[in-house]
Amino acid sequence: MRPIFRDHSGPEVARLFHRLLALVFLDAWLSLGVQVHTLIGRHGLLPIAPFLARARFQLSFADFPTLFWLGVNDTTLTVGIIAGVLLAIAALAGVAPRALTAVQVVLYLSFATAARTFCSFQWDNLLIECGFFAIFLPRDRRSPWMHLVFRLILFKLYWESGIAKWQSHLHDWQDGSAMTYYYETAPLPTALAWYFHHAPVWWHHVESWATLAFELGVPFFAFAGPRRIRYACIVILTGFQIVNAATANYGFFCYLAAALHVFLLDDADVARAGAWLRARLHLRPHAARAERPPQRRAPILVLFGVFCALSTIDALVSFVDSQPLFAALMPIRRVVAPWRLVNTYHLFGHITRTRIEAEFQTTDDGSTWVTHEFRHKPGPLWRRPDWVAPHQPRVDFQLWFYGLSYRSGAPEYVTKLVERLCRDPAAVQPLFRSPPSPHPKAARIVYWQYHFTTAAERRATGNWWRRDPVDVTEAIPCDTRFPEGDPVDDE
Repeated sequence: MRPIFRDHSGPEVARLFHRLLALVFLDAWLSLGVQVHTLIGRHGLLPIAPFLARARFQLSFADFPTLFWLGVNDTTLTVGIIAGVLLAIAALAGVAPRALTAVQVVLYLSFATAARTFCSFQWDNLLIECGFFAIFLPRDRRSPWMHLVFRLILFKLYWESGIAKWQSHLHDWQDGSAMTYYYETAPLPTALAWYFHHAPVWWHHVESWATLAFELGVPFFAFAGPRRIRYACIVILTGFQIVNAATANYGFFCYLAAALHVFLLDDADVARAGAWLRARLHLRPHAARAERPPQRRAPILVLFGVFCALSTIDALVSFVDSQPLFAALMPIRRVVAPWRLVNTYHLFGHITRTRIEAEFQTTDDGSTWVTHEFRHKPGPLWRRPDWVAPHQPRVDFQLWFYGLSYRSGAPEYVTKLVERLCRDPAAVQPLFRSPPSPHPKAARIVYWQYHFTTAAERRATGNWWRRDPVDVTEAIPCDTRFPEGDPVDDE
């Protein structure tokens, strides 16, 4: 029994993907490492140690899969990050990449689970899913069914995102209006987003419809036999990710998505490209590797069947509006969802039409308020939006979601951020461009609606942004008893 598509990709593609995956893991570890203590450390916004202590009799390992049940402190977090970095470097160097990927999946799942809302992004799930199935991807023999799994992951990523856009309650992708808002309201836009935003309205309509076409139509060509069709698919989808990466900061997402495109290549093409590159770099020719006989098919077919079944269940729960179906399938989803091994992707189902930014302020005297500028969020109107990816500043990113729904109340990490600014400013100093006041009397949050400036406004003022006040919280005295949670000095 063979897959329905011709067996184009093989060991060369598998080895290339393992290296690209190791690079993405390396970035993920480094990015998480520089902020992990601020996120979940002892003095962080969502300290993991007291959370686990409180949840010990409410959650099981199956509900909250993390190795930190065995014990966690700031040293443990540091050692875990260093271990992840070393594992990624070794895998990149070709040292037992499948085995090291398995260890990284377990470790990254542990950190992502522990970080809760800060690692709740779909690309965190995608990294875990790709890493898990890469464990079973052989590097010395052909495995058509495993390569089909990765083409299906690629297909899911785009097609399910297209379905989510088609089902948008705003109908903004269908009427062409989505991209008229996207560049201005993306979580962390780059400076290029300002220029793209000022393209003609008719062009934004074309972009919106083209996105639907790319995501709903082009992924089917991943299963095409003719090389030209598959390579056209690569060009379109890679160009799509280049635009995404150029105009907004999505951490490692665009790079991991592009890495999946290698499964549309032929082994012979990867070998030729490798030989050309080694010749240009004056490296030794790569010794030819003899392919081993195909592995036993039964275990791979079982894995493939489980992947397809769980993917289908997840998609039906996410996209089909049927209460009986939801009731029947949701128990299965609840069991498998915490492990993040098979996921649904629904990126930008609809586009936000307003950009509300939360500005954190403190005062030392009760009358003069000092604004604390985040490193990568829109702040001063003159500051150029920066390009920080593949690093993902997770607090900056998460606060974008808070701005969309701040009237519904503050999530725990926002309350904790206000508390830290009052009582332990040094703990959150890495989030800001300048050190917060060490002994403030009160704190508050001011909400602004941001817009990109017009071309005329930018010529006249040099500003990238303009903004209007929306709301402000009452001043919170720093001697206030904050809601019960994780005390600053709790361990």
